[in-house]
Amino acid sequence: MSITTPALPPCEVSWFSALCDDDYEFLGVPDAKLKSSWEHCRDIVLQAESGGFDNILLPSGYQLGIDTTAFAAAIAPMLKRMALLMAVRVGESWPPQLARQIATIDRLLGGRLTVNIISSDMPGETLASAPRYARTVEAMHILKTLLNGESLDHDGEFWKLKVDPPRIGTVSGKAPPLYFGGLSPDAREAAAKGCDVFLMWPDKQDVVAEIIADMTARAAKYGRTLKFGYRAHVIVRDTEAEARTAADRLLSKLDAAEGAAIRAKSLDSQSAGVAAQAALRESAADDGYAEPHLWTGVGRARSGCGAAIVGDPDQVLAKLNAYRAMGIEAFILSGYPHAAEADLFARHVLPHIDHGPLPRG
Repeated sequence: MSITTPALPPCEVSWFSALCDDDYEFLGVPDAKLKSSWEHCRDIVLQAESGGFDNILLPSGYQLGIDTTAFAAAIAPMLKRMALLMAVRVGESWPPQLARQIATIDRLLGGRLTVNIISSDMPGETLASAPRYARTVEAMHILKTLLNGESLDHDGEFWKLKVDPPRIGTVSGKAPPLYFGGLSPDAREAAAKGCDVFLMWPDKQDVVAEIIADMTARAAKYGRTLKFGYRAHVIVRDTEAEARTAADRLLSKLDAAEGAAIRAKSLDSQSAGVAAQAALRESAADDGYAEPHLWTGVGRARSGCGAAIVGDPDQVLAKLNAYRAMGIEAFILSGYPHAAEADLFARHVLPHIDHGPLPRG
């Protein structure tokens, strides 16, 4: 393989551990050996670390899988260098207690924790978009204040708190980077006000560029700058034909009704981001490709991130580098089955990327 990489700044390359019952050999066909469990998800994380990834997303879903915070605390002492991107659902948390949990896990991890903020409802309730994201902005402010070691005197709409920071702080003494995504106007404003890394799901490159420009302008209104991340699946094989065959095989046993049921099961199934993934899938060609090497078939049996970068190592690398040239500084990748695809990407593409954890601060 002959790959020439253009001069680009380093990027963070993360993998994904399927804590939310999202691992398959054939999409939509449950496999007991791939079901979310401590053992299975632990093995994915350890595979990612041995493969050289910088970070790994630990997703969170109230109705699916196992608890993310407990898993992060358990896996942290097993890791020697890789970071964790722990997803937390704002609607299920009391921010001062969450701050203490984050600080504790960061200590267990040697200072390498990052946090994915999810603007969730409380289980059993539904809050309208504007107040739900307003609550998320409050939560991010509370977390950053306490994790920066500062006393908090907060008189908000959702929390009224006067509290000192927890006795235990992070290794750095600062709040870890907060990753956050969402496409609705309320979500974009929340991100502009409070997050550090704005995450987006796959889309055509011109749409990605538009989102980056919009979010850069929104953050500037608040005197802030954002880093940008891209969450996608990946299917890499020795040749493009083999990669496309692997993509087709992944869907070869999918029942359409079962795929729809899987999509509907997710708590974010009605979000603007999910709607955008559906629109991308509907705009794709008959073979499922929305543009060269961007395949939307995954979204037929998955809510949320619904497209994969598909190709040989050169093609996958070129696609990632195109996003990097647009301003993407972090990738969160995944594939099916997750441990096997992590190994393929780690051997065939990752060595050709200048990568490392995102700088903090």
